[in-house]
Amino acid sequence: MDLTLFEYAIALTGSFMAGAVNTLAGNGSVITLSILTDLIGLPGNVANGTNRVGVLFQTIGSSSGFAKSKMIDLGKSKSIIILTVLGAILGVFTAISVSNEQFLFVFKYLMLVMLMMVLVKPEKWLRTTEIKKVSAWISIPAFIIIGFYGGFIQMGMGIFFLAVTVLLAGYNIMHANAIKTIVIAIYTIIVLAIFQLKGLVNWEVGLLMAIGQTLGGYLTAAYASKWKDINLWAYRLLIIIIIFAILMQFQIIKL
Repeated sequence: MDLTLFEYAIALTGSFMAGAVNTLAGNGSVITLSILTDLIGLPGNVANGTNRVGVLFQTIGSSSGFAKSKMIDLGKSKSIIILTVLGAILGVFTAISVSNEQFLFVFKYLMLVMLMMVLVKPEKWLRTTEIKKVSAWISIPAFIIIGFYGGFIQMGMGIFFLAVTVLLAGYNIMHANAIKTIVIAIYTIIVLAIFQLKGLVNWEVGLLMAIGQTLGGYLTAAYASKWKDINLWAYRLLIIIIIFAILMQFQIIKL
């Protein structure tokens, strides 16, 4: 696929921003999917599959950065990983056979609910310690559903995962971000393989986007723990990203 120098620059810059946003909040795929469909012109299902290339490399980069900062505890989080990956496998089989247009209609209203959840009682998001988990009867189906959503479309998955991990599983926001990168990296390997088998991945474009996303994800994760009041900044970024997603989904602004 022939791209102009300007298109290369936009793709790399946008993917770098998406990698940084995904690492501290989520919904960076709203940037990359817009580039893939509106700038590069890929069909929706191919853009969905191609987007997973950058997501995979970015989450590997982010995970490496968080590991360097000693913010990941795999043993403690294995049940979250297993449940979310199982949900993602179900989601991707739905994605390759069902249009996501109706799902996106629901997505914009989910973002409104999410904004209210984030703004009410901000102390839950800003705490540095962890709290007692809620009942497994609530958390288990919640992580399966979040995984399903991630396998289905990915866009906004990070935001929903943070909400469940912080509010239900008792993690603080930065530890939730760290485990989020591990979860998404694992299930994206499976999801990407399935999209590839269906011929829905443009590797040339996907690897180009992966360069920017990996750099953005690694640098943000590696240095995030050194920033003063990082939980506060992650919380503020999360609010901005949710508001941005709402404005885009209701077509108040367009990329």
